[in-house]
Amino acid sequence: MSAATSTRSATAAAEKAAASAAALQGPAQTPATQRLRLISSKQLESHKTASSLWVTYKGNVYDVTEFAPDHPGGDDLILEYAGKDMEEIMDDIDSHSHSDSAYEILKENLVGRLPITQEEHAALAEAEIGGADFTGKDDELVITADFQPSDTDLTSDFEKHAFLDLNKPLLVQVWNGTWGKEFYLQQVHSPRHLKESARLFKSPFLEMFTRTPWWVVPLVWAPISAALFQRATSQFAANALKRATATAAAKAAASSAASSVPSSSAFASFRQLLAGSGSAALAAAKQAQINETQPEILASVAPAALASTLACFATGVVIWTILEYTMHRFLFHVDEMLPDRPFFLMLHFLLHGIHHYLPMDRLRLVMPPLLFAVLEFPFTRLAYALFPVAIANGIISGAFAMYVVYDVMHYSLHHHRLPQYLREMKAYHLAHHYKNYEEGFGVTSKIWDWVFGTEL
Repeated sequence: MSAATSTRSATAAAEKAAASAAALQGPAQTPATQRLRLISSKQLESHKTASSLWVTYKGNVYDVTEFAPDHPGGDDLILEYAGKDMEEIMDDIDSHSHSDSAYEILKENLVGRLPITQEEHAALAEAEIGGADFTGKDDELVITADFQPSDTDLTSDFEKHAFLDLNKPLLVQVWNGTWGKEFYLQQVHSPRHLKESARLFKSPFLEMFTRTPWWVVPLVWAPISAALFQRATSQFAANALKRATATAAAKAAASSAASSVPSSSAFASFRQLLAGSGSAALAAAKQAQINETQPEILASVAPAALASTLACFATGVVIWTILEYTMHRFLFHVDEMLPDRPFFLMLHFLLHGIHHYLPMDRLRLVMPPLLFAVLEFPFTRLAYALFPVAIANGIISGAFAMYVVYDVMHYSLHHHRLPQYLREMKAYHLAHHYKNYEEGFGVTSKIWDWVFGTEL
């Protein structure tokens, strides 16, 4: 091959690499138009290992963790640039040439960009008010009974954080988000505040199911709780009456057999038996004796049935407080175990993330009836599988009643002035939102936080 041909080939390769690199040109020319996540040097520094490997190129940040083991030159070379800028080595075709596919791989693994302007650098430093390094914790924040956060500037918030545009439906943005779980959790636990409820869906029909005024909860679930209580009481009464009647029948039979001097009614029955009435007459005699004790049976059954139902109801109340804590901690805050996939981030956002992202949204503070129906179903089925129907109904009645108290109280903690105990719980719960979302899971009480060591 001639020198001229070699020169032309090298020049062509250089031009091709330059063209590919141009497609990855960083945001320096038009910072105001960028919608990439801002990444601080502190964040970059925390991704310098083989298990989490980020590099920078032309002002952009790329996550090459999964690609590094397959790098033709070995992962050692990439690890040398972990958390550093790769522009020099990427553009040096003499020491290490790269194909178009290498730049495509970078493009596919783009996670954000470095700050450019003074405002962007300042935003990264303001972790305590939700900057890009926000962690969801602010130990210096003071929560009072009059705590009222200021409204979020929708435009500047999106420009600063490149997370969710609060002017648009949110759920599809979470589904299409290119950021990973770490950034999602940082941002979703950085509270924003709007005058009106944000939209989850573009469709008004779907949106309707995501907005729930607080009074819907007692309107739907209090009657169900009352109906289950009444049913449990009736079932306990029926069971007790059946047992008492059987006992009375046994006593009547024993009395008839043992008595040598029959009573007038029993004697008449005996004469009928001699007359050929047979066992039917004897049964009538027994029934007559049972009927004599019926008022006493009924008088004892009703209080006993009510007492049994109240005991089950109280058990259900206690069970709800345990469910309240465990679901909040291990289902709604499954943060660290949450798979880093769009579907699971979307599910997390739908279940509880939106509440931490918009904690003062009046129409998303209580559970939509459809969501609670889905959540309660396995627990109520379990109750019916473990206990007799009357006991299960009593327990479920108490749990549902306490759920109504929980959700109405939850709404009040966010939006009302309250009596002393509730003021303490308000400060406690808002501290969970604004100071440390990894502790303080109790809403109606702190008892299970105290038991399991998660008290704020």
